[in-house]
Amino acid sequence: MRTPRATRVSRLASAAVLTGALTLPFALPATAAGEPHAPAPAAVGKNAVRPGAAGTAGKGASMSEQAREKHTVRVATYNASLNRGSEGQLVQDLSTRDHEQAQSIAEVIQINDPDILLINEFDYVEGGRAAELFRDNYLAVGQNGQDPVDYPYHYVAPVNTGVPSGMDLNQDGTVGGGDDAWGFGLFPGQYGMVVYSKFPILKEDVRTFQQFRWKDMPQNQMPTDYYTPEQQERLRLSSKSHWDVPVQVGGTTVHVLAAHPTPPSFDGPEDRNGRRNNDEIRFWADYVTGGQEASYIYDDDGRHGGLDRGERFVILGDYNSDPLDGDSYPGAIDQLLQHTRVRDPQQSSAGGAEAAVRQGGANLTHRTDPRHDTADFNDVPSPGNLRVDYALPSRNLPLRDGGVFWPEPGQPGADLTGEYPFPTSDHRLVWVEVKVPGAR
Repeated sequence: MRTPRATRVSRLASAAVLTGALTLPFALPATAAGEPHAPAPAAVGKNAVRPGAAGTAGKGASMSEQAREKHTVRVATYNASLNRGSEGQLVQDLSTRDHEQAQSIAEVIQINDPDILLINEFDYVEGGRAAELFRDNYLAVGQNGQDPVDYPYHYVAPVNTGVPSGMDLNQDGTVGGGDDAWGFGLFPGQYGMVVYSKFPILKEDVRTFQQFRWKDMPQNQMPTDYYTPEQQERLRLSSKSHWDVPVQVGGTTVHVLAAHPTPPSFDGPEDRNGRRNNDEIRFWADYVTGGQEASYIYDDDGRHGGLDRGERFVILGDYNSDPLDGDSYPGAIDQLLQHTRVRDPQQSSAGGAEAAVRQGGANLTHRTDPRHDTADFNDVPSPGNLRVDYALPSRNLPLRDGGVFWPEPGQPGADLTGEYPFPTSDHRLVWVEVKVPGAR
């Protein structure tokens, strides 16, 4: 993960910086009922490049400024693998400006320049020190000729990974270790997450659901023949946490719904992780439905219920669930993709399609279109590349653009994704651009 970066090709000469990496093969859906219709963007599709991107016209104004002029906001999710094997190591790595992986991850973010960004697998450090170091030493410093990106607002909070449960959750006869934490992790906060934003975060209104108990979800899929009665009573649903982070975009509040459900693997025939993954995903489905469906939900401050009707949101994160392939519980991610309040942009890339063919193995039997893959996993024997990372806006946020940052080999930026050992992460940054009423 910390190998030297490959020799870089210049990304400052042409608009090809993003061509082939950020593609949008789908037609723009009609705007949601009640939303004023906005004109389509000047260019949508393979050659569409966001104004102000590196090497393109319009570089005199920042991308966020231009986005506000267009009333559009770019929102992204990125499992950046900025997790470490020991507590304190991430702070040490980010305390200088020359860590190769961190430089490459920052460059990916600078190329795509999202206005709001969720990073998964970013170790939680109390007080937000790691988040500040990455912002100041890497994102705010131009990488390999890219423009710096400024995030004046960020949000971090504790997660369940690595926090001891005091119970033998893996039933091996001993208590302790990653498998017996509330969420798998070697120390508290490993595999955490952080939200960065160019717009104000309404921290007083943030809701977290770290301590919500799995048993309190009606019709849950907990394997009760596996867990003891005490474990069933106390086990938390979120393997990390679920966050509702309201962001003030002009006169409109957009709820960033961030999570990172457990992988549906590393278990046995009881499928405890697959079932938990399903219900972690279902949590957001019920939350955005609101009303009676969300009445069972309570946050860490004791407030009950989900989102009110008409609220605008974007669901972000690595959900470890592909619609058709991999080990997911049947229909897990469809709870979001087919939700009546959720829009599935079906972001894609040319690199994902190329990798599936070239790498072969399990990819040859996959049913999900490889253009939509977002993670480059082991191909032999399984699971192959999958679509597991999502940026899903509510239907009352008109869609303008979207993509997966996965360039084909030989294209600008391909050295930032690469293959094992990855210069950045085995996941790809996924983004969506939406119209937000009141954005400037």
